[in-house]
Amino acid sequence: MQSKQKATKEKGCHFCINNKLPVDWQDAVTLRRFVSSYMKIAPRRRSGLCAKHQRQVARAIKQSRIAGLMQFVPTKKI
Repeated sequence: MQSKQKATKEKGCHFCINNKLPVDWQDAVTLRRFVSSYMKIAPRRRSGLCAKHQRQVARAIKQSRIAGLMQFVPTKKI
């Protein structure tokens, strides 16, 4: 019987692959990729970031929220 192992695709860090050096808190469009629909910071296993850039992204998201560029909670759709 064949083993049920999935062939995992190697995810690379978005910032390492694209050679984007600084994670900028002012770039809300890029940071929006790393939050859920409930505006929670995505974990590494979902975002695909390396540990170094995950820490930088988390910090940048928090700074962006305080500056008013990103929301703390999603807007309620009526």
